[in-house]
Amino acid sequence: MLAGFNIFLALHILIAFGVVLRLLSREHLSPIKRLAWLLVIFVFPMGGLMLYVFFGEARLLNIREKHDKIFEQVNKLSKDVIGDMAPLADIVDASHRPPFQYAQSINGFGLTLGNRAELMEDAQSARARIIKDIDAAKKTVDIIYYIWLGDETGTQTADALIRAAERGVTCRVMADGLGSRKMAASKLWKKMEAAGVNVSVALPLTQVIRTLFLSRIDLRNHRKITVIDGTITYCGSQNCADKEFRPKKKFAPWVDIMLRLEGPVAAQNRLLFASDWMLNEDTPLKDFTSKVKPLKGGIAAQVWGDGPVDRLGATPQLFTTLINSTLERIIISTPYFVPEETVLGALYSAAHRGLDVTIIFPNRNDSWIVRAASQSYYLELLEAGVKVFEYEGGLLHAKTVTVDDSLTMIGSSNIDMRSFDLNYENNMLLYDKKLTKAVIARQQSYINSSRAVSLDEVSEWSLPKRIWMNLVAALGPVL
Repeated sequence: MLAGFNIFLALHILIAFGVVLRLLSREHLSPIKRLAWLLVIFVFPMGGLMLYVFFGEARLLNIREKHDKIFEQVNKLSKDVIGDMAPLADIVDASHRPPFQYAQSINGFGLTLGNRAELMEDAQSARARIIKDIDAAKKTVDIIYYIWLGDETGTQTADALIRAAERGVTCRVMADGLGSRKMAASKLWKKMEAAGVNVSVALPLTQVIRTLFLSRIDLRNHRKITVIDGTITYCGSQNCADKEFRPKKKFAPWVDIMLRLEGPVAAQNRLLFASDWMLNEDTPLKDFTSKVKPLKGGIAAQVWGDGPVDRLGATPQLFTTLINSTLERIIISTPYFVPEETVLGALYSAAHRGLDVTIIFPNRNDSWIVRAASQSYYLELLEAGVKVFEYEGGLLHAKTVTVDDSLTMIGSSNIDMRSFDLNYENNMLLYDKKLTKAVIARQQSYINSSRAVSLDEVSEWSLPKRIWMNLVAALGPVL
């Protein structure tokens, strides 16, 4: 028995040594993430090694190669579809240009003009409008959702797609293999397919063991894209589910924000959809391209997306660029807050130099781990002068950033490590004072339903609570 134990111990030490060497030799890994993984491995020798093997690296070499080839085609054809990009110097103030410039470096999508944007009143209004647009579709409907449930919202959307397919509209729908796993195995999904809707599952979990060893099971498609006839699109935080969100109903209602847009930016969103669809399905890019003319008197808008096969650090760097471009005030709403040091540093810096910095979190979070990690940053945020609010009207799921009174970012990205490193996300930058003021008014409505978190309150938190929050935050890079 002793000999067997010694063999097991020697094997464990050998594996641990190999994993540590791998950690120390990896490129493009921040020191903080490296240290976090070393901490996990040394504190939990057996479990830590297994966690690293299964969740430590995004092994997507084959997908990355195919993704790069698809985006070569996308960038070549985008000018034909969208036309010449608008010159930033003619549209955007000098101080606000860097976010648009940086976003273009991610996917190659530049600023488009001639877009019409409408802020939806609430989730129900947005869903009703989406279904109305699907019912009016003449040629194509392209949709991606991270979560698609078989509830009233999910069923109504599926029925609208079935009606569209039956009248000859080409409908393509994609749902994430984890977030929509029940939907993808449901009779409703099969009913859509039988009616002629083209269905596809992003990052399917049909071979879990193979996925664990060759990829990562927690790499997910978190996008929420809807494009109608290539000219109408929606962008925001809403999945295809009732606001009561039955799987986690005790946190309901989910509070989302959605924009409906028309114009060239819809063509950009459709090309981003195509980049995901073509990873799974053998459909030529030309099937997703059609000339979209600018609308008179429209606004400036630009799509950007990110994912585990794109440039590492693109999303936190864009958030940092947005914060650093602020002249007077920045308001952020996010349900999940486990940021990188660069984003934290930019927030602290903005507040210390006298800018008006506000962040709105949900008071109750469906992830107790993320809530603890988020709260660990409250003290330094408040000491720097950041205003912190916790929304009490449900789970605030809206992901918004407004910079001064001119620039808005809206989409699917949270300010956490999952959105930064593991999820496929989609967002838009919009430059328009009227729209930005409308989004600020919506953010203010969140604040009106929130409680302000004070420095005195946080300073009085108990020692065990602070230790717990800081421990979870220390593991943030591996969450």
